[in-house]
Amino acid sequence: MPSQDPSHAESLQDQYEIRPDPVALTHNEQDPSQNAESGVDYEPYPEKSIPISPAHEKIVKAITSLYSGSASKEDMEVYAHDAIYDDPWSYCDTRYKIAGQWYGIPKIMASSKTLATEIVADSPTEIIYKQKQEYKPRPLYVSKAVNSLVTLTLDGEGKVRYHKDMWNEKDYSHSGLGKVMKELNGDHLTKITRPPEDL
Repeated sequence: MPSQDPSHAESLQDQYEIRPDPVALTHNEQDPSQNAESGVDYEPYPEKSIPISPAHEKIVKAITSLYSGSASKEDMEVYAHDAIYDDPWSYCDTRYKIAGQWYGIPKIMASSKTLATEIVADSPTEIIYKQKQEYKPRPLYVSKAVNSLVTLTLDGEGKVRYHKDMWNEKDYSHSGLGKVMKELNGDHLTKITRPPEDL
């Protein structure tokens, strides 16, 4: 698959990246003991989740299914063809490269389960939610639950254009060696996970 023009990827980033305020969105005022030292509480409380439209519910369901190893073309269709995925390990700037991440889940994980979510912000162009994901990597078969803050930026057609997964209160700088390593991972993982080329 052809690589994205770096300038086009930067344009997408400039247009669609949201830099959420994790403390404002997640700080636990009722039980401050649940907050990390940084003031964030990424533990999802589903009963506190704000209501969202059926269309946005469908998007969240598709994304959590991908986190849980669906490796489904149907679930991948929530992304625009030109979309960005950004987490501590990877930076992908096309839907095909994003698929490289999701199609790797069943290969490296014995299981992956979304245990809980909590929607903390919603608008026509964004969905922000807390997520608890339980991973059981091969060959250790030892479960590890990870809490994160997921931000989805949507375009006018309701497609995901920017998917950011933050594991702590720090946002991403898009510079330096860390960015280079994330891009290398995003660019080359498809050679191993081999998602369908028609995505």
